[in-house]
Amino acid sequence: MDAQGRGRAEDIDPADQWVLNPDTGDYELRLPPSAPQSPIPAPRRASPAPAAPEVPAPRRRRAAPEEPPPGRRGRRRPAKKKSRGRKILLWTGGTTAFVILAAGTAGYLYLQHLNDNIDSLPDDGASTGGFQKDQAINILLIGTDKRTGSGNDGYGDKGSAGHADTTILLHVSKDRSNATALSIPRDLIVDVPDCPTTQEDGSTKVIPGSTGVRFNTSLGQGGRTPSCTMRTVTELTGVKPDNFMVADFNAVKTLTSAVGGVEVCLAKDIDDPDSHLNLPAGKHTVEGEQALAFVRTRHSVGFGGDLSRIEIQQQFLSSLMRKLKSNDTLTSPTKMVKLAEAGTEALTVDAKLDSIGKLKDLGLELGKLNTKNLTFATVPVKDNPAEKTPVTVVLKDGPAQQVFDMVKNDVSFTEVKKKEKEKQKKEDAAVAARLEGEKSEPGEIRVRLLNGGASSGSAGRELTYLQNEAGVTKSENAGNAPAELARTTLEYAPDQADQARALAEILGLSGAAMKPGESVTNSQGLPTMTLTLGKDFKGAGVKLDATSAKAPEDLQKSTADKVECAK
Repeated sequence: MDAQGRGRAEDIDPADQWVLNPDTGDYELRLPPSAPQSPIPAPRRASPAPAAPEVPAPRRRRAAPEEPPPGRRGRRRPAKKKSRGRKILLWTGGTTAFVILAAGTAGYLYLQHLNDNIDSLPDDGASTGGFQKDQAINILLIGTDKRTGSGNDGYGDKGSAGHADTTILLHVSKDRSNATALSIPRDLIVDVPDCPTTQEDGSTKVIPGSTGVRFNTSLGQGGRTPSCTMRTVTELTGVKPDNFMVADFNAVKTLTSAVGGVEVCLAKDIDDPDSHLNLPAGKHTVEGEQALAFVRTRHSVGFGGDLSRIEIQQQFLSSLMRKLKSNDTLTSPTKMVKLAEAGTEALTVDAKLDSIGKLKDLGLELGKLNTKNLTFATVPVKDNPAEKTPVTVVLKDGPAQQVFDMVKNDVSFTEVKKKEKEKQKKEDAAVAARLEGEKSEPGEIRVRLLNGGASSGSAGRELTYLQNEAGVTKSENAGNAPAELARTTLEYAPDQADQARALAEILGLSGAAMKPGESVTNSQGLPTMTLTLGKDFKGAGVKLDATSAKAPEDLQKSTADKVECAK
């Protein structure tokens, strides 16, 4: 139904004010000649009862063009400019990266009005100061379980302060060729640091940290704000976020409705009384309340816990991004306006990212990504051994540190460029040639560890990893090295070459790190090798050659271009 058919000027769809110009291929804002342009709406949150803005008249149908004079027939028309679809695609590059970002960069319509929609909070010095166009980008995306908003008080604890229920660290590579969306389980046991936090009156209060608590308490608990979640993520991963974005339950409902629903797939029937999701097996298009029920369900999928819910959320977000990237969305002015409104209403961002202009710049950077090189992964965890009936999880130290190190060193989780792949093959072949020969079993390796420039306690943590996870039981901590080294080295005698090759494979040592020399005597009086951890040491269980690191074999991951069904 067009604007005239509605019968009231106030109900005109903003998209109906944009009219296609057949000569240029562009949509143009058409206003009546005698009417002034509509004023920018007053800030929604700044004024409780803003005056209603004037509304432009409905668009007028163009009269059929007159027949050209005979002498002018056959003249070539001017070349058309870029299509509206391509221009929207350029403007809304963020639609390929994440729902919140996609909506936030939806265009230049009603700019001041959209700016007024956005809520912001201080980063309290917990960020890098904001993303940079020529650097890798790290955005902390937080979905809270706060029950505010229409229809949300019936979900779980309606008194929730809004904890970090769903948290994703989105890393975009410096060359924009790939990205990783790393989910952090809400029930992961972490240490929350002290958090300087700006209060409503502008003063700063330090909220005390907590040791050995659930990750989701880094937000909401005791007045903690998203900046505290930022600090917790930095302490956990070693990656300092550039910006944060927070969305509540309404974000899922309004954004999915704005795009006309998102297709999801179920491998089995689901009837979850807790999330209110009731769907048979197969493909379905969900939006609004049903979409929220889908991303909240956990008891009826996988093992019935939060880790299973993370997987279904990743599948949902992948599908939503494919929908946002589709021409059906990008070339629809109506949908783009709805996305802009819904996205800015749903967002709470840090003060360094509090305008449509900044979100647009971020979206254009993210829009350079291809969904096949956007990897969804989950931090490697295991059941908490301190609990008889585990309800929380702890890090799998080796694999988790390996994943954190890959993100920190801007290493892709997917194969991106053919040249890089061929280069890596040559480097791997060269290392393999230097390390060619027999290899001992892990239990036969004898090695002592020295700290030669790594962070305090590194030798002890690496020893724990070697003995408990790598099977190198004949290893021991020998304290500090006599001097600091820039790079980690392994010194061994000629008759220990088979042990050295095996340990190099476990640690990811390059041929350059192997130092033929002499063995020493361990505490049992037996000959042993010496592993000296240098300044390049990244963490217990992390491969030393970070640029050629590969994701752990059992890492739960998927790419955004793949259609997967919830099991």
